[in-house]
Amino acid sequence: MDRNNAIVSIHPGAGGIESQDWAQMLMRMYLKWAERHGFETQVVDSQPGEEAGIKSATLTVAGLYAYGYLKAEAGVHRLVRISPFDAKKRRHTSFSAMLVYPEIEEDITAEIDDDDIRIDTFRASGAGGQHVNKTSSAVRITHLPTGIVVTCQNERSQHKNKALALKILKAKLYDLRVGEQERKLEGIVGDKRDITWGSQIRSYILQPYRLVKDHRTGIEVGNVDAVLDGDIDIFIDAYLRGEGREI
Repeated sequence: MDRNNAIVSIHPGAGGIESQDWAQMLMRMYLKWAERHGFETQVVDSQPGEEAGIKSATLTVAGLYAYGYLKAEAGVHRLVRISPFDAKKRRHTSFSAMLVYPEIEEDITAEIDDDDIRIDTFRASGAGGQHVNKTSSAVRITHLPTGIVVTCQNERSQHKNKALALKILKAKLYDLRVGEQERKLEGIVGDKRDITWGSQIRSYILQPYRLVKDHRTGIEVGNVDAVLDGDIDIFIDAYLRGEGREI
């Protein structure tokens, strides 16, 4: 699946506005990285936080080897900084998780039974509820056997949103099936599957010093601003070159 397009989901951890703001910063970082590499991106669904940041986001990254590269970024990302939302200027630690799925080609079998899904439609809304569609164009699909829920409200057309939501559901079901096969074979189950809060793959420290450290490879970078602007190839390269070998 390395050559395929990627579907990326970003979720903040506990901590309210702090983690939600960090999740939005991560989304920006990956959009900037994709832009650097000439990949096409689309924010399929983004749920804004009440005060700042996002509660969740799903985006697609289209281009050769998009999934192959971005799978190296799947896991929990940790931010340490002086909070801009804390009047007492205290240091806060925030966590957000990134999940990555390969977009499944049309000719790959990942059948979805119509009886196994529930499709709901609703009116799409923008940040802060400022823009509300007059028609129920947004689509939410629930896969009843697994409980997987996919929402798409980016397109104006309900038909397009449904097609895109089904494509994302198909990718998630395929990823779930591959994970089950790997566990049965006692194969390598990477960081993209063992995501738990606190088991971060990388730390971004803005205070009391400035450093980004990848805990899997030991790679450290002092230019935090460049990293947050999408300059993350050094981390991806080091992880992929070491994947499958003892480091």
